[in-house]
Amino acid sequence: MERKKALAMASILQLLSLVSCLDRSQFPPNFLFGTATSSYQIEGAYLEDNKGPSNWDIFTHTEGKIRDGSNADISDDHYHRYMEDIELMHSMGVNSYRFSISWSRILPSGRFGDVNPKGIAFYSSLIDALLLKGIQPFVTLNHFDFPYYLEDRYGAWLSPEIQKDFGYFAEVCFKAFGDRVKFWTTFNEPNLNTKLGYLTGTYPPCRCSKPFGNCHSGDSTSEPYIVANNIILSHATAVDIYRRGYQVKQGGSIGIVVSMSWFEPLRNITADRLAVLRTLTFDAAWILDPIILGDYPLEMRKILASRLPTFSPEEKKLLQNKLDFIGINHYSTCYIKDCMFSSCELDRYYGNSLALSTGKRNGSLIGNLTAMPTLYVVPHGIEKVVMYIKDRYNNIPMYITENGYAQHSSDSSSVSDFVNDVERVQFIHDYLTSLSLAIRKGADVRGYFVWSLIDNFEWAFGYTMRFGLHHVDFKTEERTPKLSAKWYRNFLKGSNLLLTKNEDLDPQDLAY
Repeated sequence: MERKKALAMASILQLLSLVSCLDRSQFPPNFLFGTATSSYQIEGAYLEDNKGPSNWDIFTHTEGKIRDGSNADISDDHYHRYMEDIELMHSMGVNSYRFSISWSRILPSGRFGDVNPKGIAFYSSLIDALLLKGIQPFVTLNHFDFPYYLEDRYGAWLSPEIQKDFGYFAEVCFKAFGDRVKFWTTFNEPNLNTKLGYLTGTYPPCRCSKPFGNCHSGDSTSEPYIVANNIILSHATAVDIYRRGYQVKQGGSIGIVVSMSWFEPLRNITADRLAVLRTLTFDAAWILDPIILGDYPLEMRKILASRLPTFSPEEKKLLQNKLDFIGINHYSTCYIKDCMFSSCELDRYYGNSLALSTGKRNGSLIGNLTAMPTLYVVPHGIEKVVMYIKDRYNNIPMYITENGYAQHSSDSSSVSDFVNDVERVQFIHDYLTSLSLAIRKGADVRGYFVWSLIDNFEWAFGYTMRFGLHHVDFKTEERTPKLSAKWYRNFLKGSNLLLTKNEDLDPQDLAY
């Protein structure tokens, strides 16, 4: 007990240094502060109320695909406990909640079957309950999962047919929820999901080729670009539908979310600096340039040549709808080494940009390593990312749609191993501080969402790591606020965290 008290007091002393550095008033009054989740990771109820199987349902039920052999059949059981989770948000004082809609819960067979009224009813109830608590829904239409029926029928994202299906799904959602939803994003991280599914083959549908991966089928040199092209045109299709039929009367806005790391040159040489710029274009600019600027980055065209699709005149016209804002998911920064002019082994993930990524230089890490491999704590990266987007895209409004810290987890872990998450508090504080610098430099950032509201199923890593502000016991589904949830609440209330007496932050509470 004495050791626990000592650790708790050490945590308090560590956090005291954060108090004077950051304040809610440093952000605009109408700034969105929220938390984020995704449907597959938290909902559970995977075949309940007429929901169809998704690509991730099939994938997680295939032996050997998930690190701990788990799946998200139940996960956080958010489908039945969403009111409890809304209370968690309300208790923190967030004014927005980013979540995704399960495509297979709304349209189990895509446009080839009926709309599922029970799926519509669930999300309608969720949205209504959020609004009653003063929390704005920030809705993502596709966060990796989609009806497996479309994969089975025509290959999903490898076929232009998917553009029709996504447009149909988007319009169903605009009709059902758009009177209450003012923030829409079409896709979550298509640049990351496409690479993991069709370059390295670690996500469904597990398509790849050597040297990027060892899959039964696929072509890592061409398929990622076919898939991304169909996603970009699917985005444009949904935006066109929204612009023509819904936006004016519903008064909302629509964007897309990209994953974006920041990169620093490994060596202080021109080749590595050029490799950084090249890697950035093969990352977020791969998706954003066609939508905003009308075509793929020139650097990609030079390297990929005919492997990179071209847009027809009709498709270019569709792309003119662009977007209203950019969502940025940022977690980490790493070093980049050139492999175009230098001899080095190509990176599996960034290899098509002829570069190698690493977190280490001269024996030292670029930042503290988190539980997620390759995710390093480098707070200035968020400022760099935002300024890059600001400069490249004429300061289109931005939202930080994900930013969070991963903790290791195992079956032998207990709640007390997670709730005193000082590292996560430090992470959020430091990244918000860096973000505020970008805003002061003129970046039009309008919101920030912590990943994640609750511990959940972390894709191919299963339940081996936790990102939540709230601990979840996956046997009992009990939610427990972590120190980070309490810190976030006090930050949003403008309190001087730990400088005033607060029973929720008593050392005894920290020690559990």
